[in-house]
Amino acid sequence: MSASHATPPVLVVTGAHPKLYNHDLAPTAPEGRTWGAFSIFAMWMSDVHSVGGYTFAASLFFLGLTGWEVLASMVVGITIVYFLMNLIGRPSLKYGTPFPVVARMSFGVMGANLAAVLRGIVGVVWYGVQTYFASKAVQVLILTFWPSAEAYTHSNYLGLSALGWGSFLFMWFFQLVIFLNGMEAIRKFIDFCGPVVYLVMFALAIWILMQTGTSSLSLQLSPPAEGSTLTHIANASMLIVAYFAALLLNFGDFARFSRNERSMKIGNFLGLPVNFIVFAIITVIVTAGTVQVFGKAIMDPIEIVERIGNPWVVALGSITFIVATMGINIVANFVSPAYDIANLHPEKIDFKLGGLITSILSVMVCPWIFVSSPSAITLFVSVFGAILGPMFGIMVADYYIVKRQNVVIEDLYTMDPNGSLYFEGGWNRKAIIALVGAGIVSIGFAAMGAYGIVPNGGDWGWLIGAVLGAAFHVLLMGRSPVIVPRTAGAAA
Repeated sequence: MSASHATPPVLVVTGAHPKLYNHDLAPTAPEGRTWGAFSIFAMWMSDVHSVGGYTFAASLFFLGLTGWEVLASMVVGITIVYFLMNLIGRPSLKYGTPFPVVARMSFGVMGANLAAVLRGIVGVVWYGVQTYFASKAVQVLILTFWPSAEAYTHSNYLGLSALGWGSFLFMWFFQLVIFLNGMEAIRKFIDFCGPVVYLVMFALAIWILMQTGTSSLSLQLSPPAEGSTLTHIANASMLIVAYFAALLLNFGDFARFSRNERSMKIGNFLGLPVNFIVFAIITVIVTAGTVQVFGKAIMDPIEIVERIGNPWVVALGSITFIVATMGINIVANFVSPAYDIANLHPEKIDFKLGGLITSILSVMVCPWIFVSSPSAITLFVSVFGAILGPMFGIMVADYYIVKRQNVVIEDLYTMDPNGSLYFEGGWNRKAIIALVGAGIVSIGFAAMGAYGIVPNGGDWGWLIGAVLGAAFHVLLMGRSPVIVPRTAGAAA
């Protein structure tokens, strides 16, 4: 089977149970590993170069940091993320398996469904939110060239105008078409997305520098926070780690297609520390410069291009950020729930059907209502961020410390009670206890931070959860005896 097919070739696992195995969950065959360093690099560009990523980076200014301190925070935070991504990507790279299958190593062949559902919920919600954000850019584009379309903005159907619904459904359908063409089509699309956004962002940065010079880098957009600068930089760095919390779980969904570990690490290095820092510099220059050019800090790049006043500039900016949002949506919020939903019932649901279900659920979430409530977003991020941290800690500790990087690949797909990953009825109760225990602490810590009981507590919720999850899991599990792994069967 050619590696250029939409569905990559896989390895046949002898005796695989249909409740645990289908073509999309099977180990990727060597000829299906088509992602070189550039594809991994482009994936990270698609993830970082988005309106959401820009807004998040720009929001760090309001922590009381100068431009240089924001930049330092980004360097520290993204370097930590780089090393953590390499850790979580290695088991998927070694065995060719997606996140929900790797989760079976820690939680058991059935217990992994819990991990998949929790990660899937996050993906579905944010997929809907990002689709809604992109649809707003579509609406701006339409109104720029067809002002008469404003007549369709006055109606209200379940919280959206007629034009709003049309823009949202356009984005929803366009993304679905790309997705249903398979992972190879996704790879080609994200190879295009990330570099395109740089063209507009560099142009914005050059335009701002022509107006302001380099003085914007020392600008402070909010009063200096109390305490040491190092503490504030550490808090901001942890926010950056938490921002990548979702992909810190399911990066394996992409690492499984990498040609080798060297390609994965080079792609991660170029896409995370190098790319993120360059993008951070552009963000710092543009955000700080808007204060001097427009009289206020503007964190939405689409609003910046609108204010320039040229309709063709608006068109270029809107289209670019529509493409960028689609890139991050497919990478961070679509692929994972598609695999996660397929993992719940592999006999009936494949990767594409899982993606279709994800799309439908993302509309049922009514993301435009969700984002209208800051308290709802804060609660959602706090709770699920505090759960994703312990899951990461458990999976990493289990693979590197408990199992010492050795897993019987056939046991990932068997319901045989004698299988090493069957545990008790398919559930590793010790991992569940570790998840619940660490989750309670990390959620509580994040909640206390949100209510000001523990200053900046929310910034550290993910890290605390990850460390506690790892510690609890190792204490409960101990270390497994050394396993001599077997290999899967021939390529299909």
